[in-house]
Amino acid sequence: MVLGSCKRSSVPEVGVGWLNMSQTTFRYIVRIAGVDIDGNWKVAYGLAKIKGVGVTLAYAICRKLGINPEMRIGNLTEADVKKIEEALSDLKKLGLPPWLFNRRKDYDTGEDLHLIGSDLIMAVRKDIEIMKKIRSWKGIRHSLGLKVRGQRTRTTGRLGLTVGVKRKRK
Repeated sequence: MVLGSCKRSSVPEVGVGWLNMSQTTFRYIVRIAGVDIDGNWKVAYGLAKIKGVGVTLAYAICRKLGINPEMRIGNLTEADVKKIEEALSDLKKLGLPPWLFNRRKDYDTGEDLHLIGSDLIMAVRKDIEIMKKIRSWKGIRHSLGLKVRGQRTRTTGRLGLTVGVKRKRK
């Protein structure tokens, strides 16, 4: 056998299926829902890089759309990327259970919603402002800049100059 004449194995990556490289080109950066995702990530973990999408939701989306979650995101076709973006814009259409959504029984509409990206950030900021306005305990803690979720504050979370203990003079 001559060195360098070894043919590359024609066996695909596990679960990917046969890819015809003339039809599918690898993209090193894929833009989904306004986020640039590295093409080397697997689809489920790449989708989890979008704010508001976790790994569990990403796997559920992939299964509903018929996309292999173990495939590299750079190997997705434009049609697959389009399907994913449409699914992320309205998850209710996919028929996913409401416990996967990040905004159940919305304060304004009463519907189960799932927000991603800047919409999620704005909704959380609005919720905090509402808590401050109605003077709930969490709102008061937010307005004072203290810990909100019951953590201890005696020794941690201090701001400002450090105050030490004076040494005794000899």
